[in-house]
Amino acid sequence: MPADHRSGFVAVIGRPNVGKSTLFNRLLGQKIAITSPKPQTTRDQVLGILTREDTQIIFLDTPGIHQPRHKLGEYMVTVATETIEDADVVLWLVDINVPPTEEDQQIGTLLHQLQQKGTLPPLVLGGNKLDLFQGDEGALAVRLDAYASLLPWLAQGEEPLRRVALSALTGAGVDELVALLRELLPLGPRYYPADQVTDLQTRFIVAELIRERALHLLQQEVPHSIAVVVDEFVPRSENLTYISAVIYVERPSQKGIVLGEGGRMIRRIGQEARREIEELLGTRVYLELWVKVWEKWRRRENMLRRLGYATRS
Repeated sequence: MPADHRSGFVAVIGRPNVGKSTLFNRLLGQKIAITSPKPQTTRDQVLGILTREDTQIIFLDTPGIHQPRHKLGEYMVTVATETIEDADVVLWLVDINVPPTEEDQQIGTLLHQLQQKGTLPPLVLGGNKLDLFQGDEGALAVRLDAYASLLPWLAQGEEPLRRVALSALTGAGVDELVALLRELLPLGPRYYPADQVTDLQTRFIVAELIRERALHLLQQEVPHSIAVVVDEFVPRSENLTYISAVIYVERPSQKGIVLGEGGRMIRRIGQEARREIEELLGTRVYLELWVKVWEKWRRRENMLRRLGYATRS
């Protein structure tokens, strides 16, 4: 490795639905984090590794920071906050097509609190969805200034905020972003092998791919009430993998929606998820899905723990 090799952890934060997971997958060149037009898709920290000749950046995709309404929401915000404090650099991703929202203001307040405590790492403001922006460079600068104004310490003449405009969807500006992040990382070795892109277990990714298809296909409040657990993952041969997974919902009426009339919806979820799982595994997949009711699981700490959301004290 070169003498100026840099490495470290970058926490990717932002309100729900600003494109964090899309950027994550763009940076890594493959699908690790699930995406959905519905907010609060990411529920836990997802780790992805970008390795280049002179750099290894470990990206931490976090749940969208929002005002929690149940135990699961509290867990998601706690994960995001703790990830910030543990990182070497923080990338705050915003949607440049809209002015700051109340949730963006909440993030600004959180970052200010961490700055006051002295626990805020170097910060980069990433203006995402450049492909949709209709204004000129002046309008773009004004919009980024609006987000920067949510950070009170900047007005006190301290170090200016580093910023970059980009499109996670098309890739515009992403190389500039990586170069900027690299400058802020410390000199250091590789923490992971060059060909490794995540530390996630395959079971976790498979469960997330199933949940993603449910998010895309189901409407109203049902998607947020869904959790997926892979019960069995058995290679039957070099070319076939058997997977059995359970989709948990909170109410019997939601179970009926997930199943669909004559089982049509659960079959469609399975068919669409199976295609993505086969691409991930490189084998044919026999996928069995089941639906079970765990009433109010998002509000019950013991159930959150059983589903893998280890609430923090």
